[in-house]
Amino acid sequence: MNAVEFVLAGMLAAATPFLLAALGELVAERAGVLNLGVEGLMAFGAVIAFIIVFHGGGHFLAFLAAGLGGALLSLVFAAVVLGFNANQVATGLAIGILGQGLSALFGKTYESLTVKALPKISIPGLSDIPVLGGLFSQDIVVWLSLLVTVAIWAMFAYGKVGLVIRAVGENPKAAHAIGYPVIAIRFAAVAVGGMMAGFAGAYAATIYTPLWADGMIAGRGWIAIALVVFGTWLTGRIFLGACLFGAVSLMGLAAQATGLDVSSQLLACLPYLVTIIVLGIISADRRLLKLNGVASLGEPFERS
Repeated sequence: MNAVEFVLAGMLAAATPFLLAALGELVAERAGVLNLGVEGLMAFGAVIAFIIVFHGGGHFLAFLAAGLGGALLSLVFAAVVLGFNANQVATGLAIGILGQGLSALFGKTYESLTVKALPKISIPGLSDIPVLGGLFSQDIVVWLSLLVTVAIWAMFAYGKVGLVIRAVGENPKAAHAIGYPVIAIRFAAVAVGGMMAGFAGAYAATIYTPLWADGMIAGRGWIAIALVVFGTWLTGRIFLGACLFGAVSLMGLAAQATGLDVSSQLLACLPYLVTIIVLGIISADRRLLKLNGVASLGEPFERS
């Protein structure tokens, strides 16, 4: 397998933690809530899932528990910012720190232990295509994440639920005036975001890198938040962005395998360097951000 085949084969799996967390954040932000605690939510979901799989609970139960844990922790955030109109940025950072602290506490006795990952499911015929075949041989969570991406795209593009969420995010006072429960909808959107972050952490800890190490999320949550802006709050662009960052995260390993004389630390920084560069480019286009942005993002809602 050459470097190109290696990157293509692993790109979707590497992109999945970014994608799941970013899609959850997209739902929350479309409802007008900015949750910066994604990194901590992913870490909390990761440790829950790892412990369950390590003790023989199975991946399905692990993902279920991780999603529930992420949702519950995100509801703590929602209760503070929606119930008491606290600053969303400060509260999100606090929840993120809490999630990372809990993951370090619960995972301390599991440091460097491993679990068995899920097998890959190949599409007959397509998985045998030269160079591109690796794209069609992925584990079931990758395939399901693609279906979730399509479902969220369809929800916002054609579904009534997506339209209501967007209305709450754009003009919560108008949505409240026509009878929609703005606070309840935002609570639900934040819970979905937390659940997806929990799933992302579970995938990272039990399938993509099936071992436990403190800090193993390694900034993926922050990149997921950046991906929502990178994709200008559009599902398709977020998917492409996740694939880009997934490929970039593998390029360092591919470069080392080819014998390229470059510092491993520099190669490990590539995803974050790309994040900074891309965000700088996107932020320079104010028209694009204004066209697809969420009007009331981060603003508290108070019933008049």
